[in-house]
Amino acid sequence: MEKSTMDALNRLSKEDFKLQKKLPFVLVLDNVRSGLNVGSIFRTSDAFLVEKVLLCGITAQPPHREILKTALGSTESVAWAYFSETAEAVQALKDDGYLIFAIEQTTHKIWLQDFFPEKEKKYAFVLGNEVEGVDEQLLALCDGAIEIPQFGTKHSLNVAVAAGIVVWEFARKTL
Repeated sequence: MEKSTMDALNRLSKEDFKLQKKLPFVLVLDNVRSGLNVGSIFRTSDAFLVEKVLLCGITAQPPHREILKTALGSTESVAWAYFSETAEAVQALKDDGYLIFAIEQTTHKIWLQDFFPEKEKKYAFVLGNEVEGVDEQLLALCDGAIEIPQFGTKHSLNVAVAAGIVVWEFARKTL
């Protein structure tokens, strides 16, 4: 066994990436404090052809030193937009026909493994602040909530890790 070379990985150029058909979903970052988390989410979004990342509220925007450190150039390939209010971003997505799901622990939820996206629909997943999660008022704007099962003593995941799990599961079920 040997590590694959960069040539063997057959990576897309930034130009080819932008032309590539994306998976029909958007990530909405609701007041994510850490630029390092934001950069990691950009990098995951590039790896799985996420349509767009919406940065909301206090969420840092490129070019931010911490984002660039973990994004490794993916802020130049992944489409993104900024909204001062997360509710505005969610409403714009709803107006464009997206189904909106909070990634959150709620009393009424769908377990991630039980969520099966319909291929003809567009989805947006709202990921919340590292301490407070998704803002309570946003939950009323969402079509539902998806929870990632956890089995240990902690009952939360790092927001970038949660994004990676949700992105992978969506990609796995739609490709």
